[in-house]
Amino acid sequence: MDLQLAKGVNDVPPEEKIVQDKIVNTIKETFEIYGFAPLETPILERYETLSAKFGAGAGSDALKETFKLTDQGNRNLGLRFELTTSLGRYMAMNPNLKLPFKRYEVGPVFRDGPIKLGRSRQFWQCDADIIGTKSMLAEAEILALTTSIFKKLRLEVVIKVNNRKLLNGILTQSGIKNPEKAVEAIIIIDKLDKIGPREAAQELENKGFSQKIIQALFNLLPENATLKDLTPILTDPEGKEGLQELEELFSYLRSMKLDSVKFDVSLARGLGYYTGTVYEVVLPAGPISSSLAGGGRWDKMIGKFRGGEGEVPAVGIALGLVPIMEVMKTKLKLTVSTPAVVYVIPISAEIDFLPLVQQLRDKGIKTSFSLGKKGVSKNLEYASSLGIPYVIIVGEREIKENKVLLRDMDSGMESQLSLSEAIKRLNKSGLNKQELIGN
Repeated sequence: MDLQLAKGVNDVPPEEKIVQDKIVNTIKETFEIYGFAPLETPILERYETLSAKFGAGAGSDALKETFKLTDQGNRNLGLRFELTTSLGRYMAMNPNLKLPFKRYEVGPVFRDGPIKLGRSRQFWQCDADIIGTKSMLAEAEILALTTSIFKKLRLEVVIKVNNRKLLNGILTQSGIKNPEKAVEAIIIIDKLDKIGPREAAQELENKGFSQKIIQALFNLLPENATLKDLTPILTDPEGKEGLQELEELFSYLRSMKLDSVKFDVSLARGLGYYTGTVYEVVLPAGPISSSLAGGGRWDKMIGKFRGGEGEVPAVGIALGLVPIMEVMKTKLKLTVSTPAVVYVIPISAEIDFLPLVQQLRDKGIKTSFSLGKKGVSKNLEYASSLGIPYVIIVGEREIKENKVLLRDMDSGMESQLSLSEAIKRLNKSGLNKQELIGN
């Protein structure tokens, strides 16, 4: 049998999974520091939920890349391509939730799309959203949360921010007034920093936009434009509203000293449900061209799920675990293949060392021990190969005297200690040796 993985998915070996779990724990802890509560939604959704026209949008890559299937009742289903649509469905089905509702969710999502470094077909997203307020303070909260996460991960990122109302105004002022054509244009504008103006103009032309409209559009999308640059040239009322929202948001960001957040007039975000602020997290220099996180305001989806019962304000962020992991793999030496902090080696098989192992575990120390008949040198070699920072060697004398021989695997230094002294040292420095991510 020729064993192969499905295209676009990967096994995650222990040395990577350990780091991945640390990243996820850092993200979850930060979500909770900011007062977000956990939520879990199913991987499988009805296809009609995922394909709702007020969701991602029929022209979006996300909907085109949805994995579709049917169950035994011949119902059309899909694997979720993100977590936001599921949250919108959950909020619509639970109208009595107290607002504002701050939730986070971490889990796998699926897209049958192109594969490159930092992008696969099964990947994890880590989302946080605030439901129930139109205040720009919610955006400021999300951006402060995002900044805090990447600081803890020791990644120097830039957070690009724009507003879909501003973009809608630019489109209208350029002569694009048909809503469906506006969505087509936004999807292309969202790729502007990746494909460049020439290719973007060609894609717009291929979609039927005239040269006059394309030229007017690019005149209102100057590279490195500031909010002040746009103020005198933007005349559309919706565009002006978006400009005012951005000015309010940046006043909060300045107060919070969030210097990594920058305005980018070409940032659009390709999903069709965004209604206001949009943002994207990028690494200015490095091997990953994909964004590390992205999100924005989506005020209409929940009300549409409820049958058009008005707007329910919502804003959030989605962090992509795959691209973050790719960046971390370039920064860290992934040599740790076990969570164990200490490995216990008995000098002979006759020694009853299991009570010692249990005492270590009872004190919360992650402990593994020799399971075979290998000698001390082979066991030391094994512990080193897994990146275990400490080894405890015990013989009959150590057992009688209630002592252990503690070996630091980095330095090779050995110390004869009482068990209580060994536990103190392991608690103090053993955990730090495996701490790959800043706190």
